[in-house]
Amino acid sequence: MSYPSFFDKVKTITLYDPLTELLGAADQGIIEYSYLDAVKLAGHSCPTVAGAYLMTLKALKSLYGDGLPQRGGIRVEFRNDHASGVTGVIANVVSQITGATTDTGFKGLGGNYDRRNLLFFNVPVNGDIRFQRTDTGAAVTVSYHPDLVPSSPGVMQGLQKILAGAAQDNDRRDFAVGWQERVRKIFENIDHPGLVTCA
Repeated sequence: MSYPSFFDKVKTITLYDPLTELLGAADQGIIEYSYLDAVKLAGHSCPTVAGAYLMTLKALKSLYGDGLPQRGGIRVEFRNDHASGVTGVIANVVSQITGATTDTGFKGLGGNYDRRNLLFFNVPVNGDIRFQRTDTGAAVTVSYHPDLVPSSPGVMQGLQKILAGAAQDNDRRDFAVGWQERVRKIFENIDHPGLVTCA
């Protein structure tokens, strides 16, 4: 699979999954997720997918510090409904990384490793998403502000041209390059205090 080289420069997210360890899917239950994994899940790379990845990265760092987050041990609450805007897209990425699901996840073994009832929507949280450890109860609420990294006017003009059916091959190429350039810049600003806020 060919993809933009900056994908490989994005910080990965490493977690411990006791179910993975039990079933022998990964040595010592250690799983590493990359931005490319999120892109494969979503089927595309965009500011929304980047934001979902970054919010999860920042939230897990806040909750676990230098320790390994426990996949399947994190409750996730969204302020918006699952069908509202891009909430569903974000939830898919968050679910992939944390293991949290509504009622569609693994049912568990002997009362353990249940991944259901860890993902919720329409919760009155003071931000976009609230992540909570199920072992300690520690929680953090995160919000994403992609407007801090705007796209160039030419990118949106290119998109309008494509959607109107008036684009040539070079217009499509220019748009794709410009679109991913904004995503690259979002990751370049990963440490900007206003891009992803934690409370």
